[in-house]
Amino acid sequence: MKRPSLMATSLAALAIGAFAPAASAETVVDFTVAEYSSKTGPFFQEVADAFQKQNPDITINIEVVPWDTLLQRLTTDIAGGSAPDISIIGTRWLLDFASQGIAEPIDGYLTPEFKGTFIDTFMAPSVIDGQIMGLPVAASARAMMVNMDLYEKAGVAPPTNWDELYASSQKIAALPDTYAFGLQGKEIETDAYFYYALWTFGGNILNADGSSGIDSPEAIEAATFYKQMIDEGLTQPSPTNYSREDVFNLFKQGKVGTIFTFPMLIPQIKAETPDLNYKIMPFPEKRANATYGVTDTLMMFADSDVKDAAWKFIEFAYADEWRSKFDRGEGFLPVTKNVAKEEYYTTDPDISGFAAGLPYAKFAPTIANWEEIADTTVRAMQQIYLDQATPEEALGSAAASINKIRGVE
Repeated sequence: MKRPSLMATSLAALAIGAFAPAASAETVVDFTVAEYSSKTGPFFQEVADAFQKQNPDITINIEVVPWDTLLQRLTTDIAGGSAPDISIIGTRWLLDFASQGIAEPIDGYLTPEFKGTFIDTFMAPSVIDGQIMGLPVAASARAMMVNMDLYEKAGVAPPTNWDELYASSQKIAALPDTYAFGLQGKEIETDAYFYYALWTFGGNILNADGSSGIDSPEAIEAATFYKQMIDEGLTQPSPTNYSREDVFNLFKQGKVGTIFTFPMLIPQIKAETPDLNYKIMPFPEKRANATYGVTDTLMMFADSDVKDAAWKFIEFAYADEWRSKFDRGEGFLPVTKNVAKEEYYTTDPDISGFAAGLPYAKFAPTIANWEEIADTTVRAMQQIYLDQATPEEALGSAAASINKIRGVE
């Protein structure tokens, strides 16, 4: 975190005892940006440059950090006393940052007019103990994406439920050099790939009493389904070797019939493989409709010495023109009302396909130690995928560990 620094006075002026003009102050705002794509860094630098033209006394220092290393980087910087002034973070980290006094409440900065520009659904996850601890900076919902050419070659229709997905996957897997179902088993959001099935099978991450729900009959059934798909060769080989991006790349190459994804993949396809014939659909149903609603948060750090300057930049960056360019460029759903009204978000078949799930979207629970809990779930799923434990064993052990983390008996 950089503090205001005074520019050095001319040594020559001091030497001759001349009256020097007052030293000018430069305020530096350090902004850590989570990297969504190759467009992220250039976009925020463009915003910073435009802001600095209007505010030459404020410098915005942009540092782009990959998502997979962002939390560790912030944790290290915080421990070392060099945290940024503002940062994009996963909303799931916000409760821990708030409880540790790292996040700055922004109620005192947020005017009613500015607050009114945001969609309430996406503001809600940032409210902790009645205080607003950040602003939604990116939002998405998840959906199923199918390769229509592969489905047509296999002579099957895209699925609407899990039984149909299984049956159609058997047909698609029989095609040469083709995988029916892309299953993530590595790195960030491996747990989310499980929640898609968990929720639609009728389960929940947490039970009503706050205990873990990942060892419920519905959860075990969902995990067993994934394991069956692996065992029967209906996924790509060794899913634990494939990250989210690896699975997406297979789909962009036309090698996978079905994946679960987010809107950010759309701009990539249009730029890299514009002839790919795909369709966006809801997740398969079992006992419930569900999608994963995700927000990321722009957080101001409590230790910042330049909060007013940081907030001035934040308000600038949320202008409609910048938000529209960011959301479209990255493939996000709008978090502000004016951008959501744009025709693109109501008529585009891709984006509207993701937005259609928002009425029944589920969010990761806002609870302490969420990352540790998510990692526990990831390890359990990897044990299942690698045949190191049965779904009952792995999920039962994971649920017990999660309950211990949460202090729930």
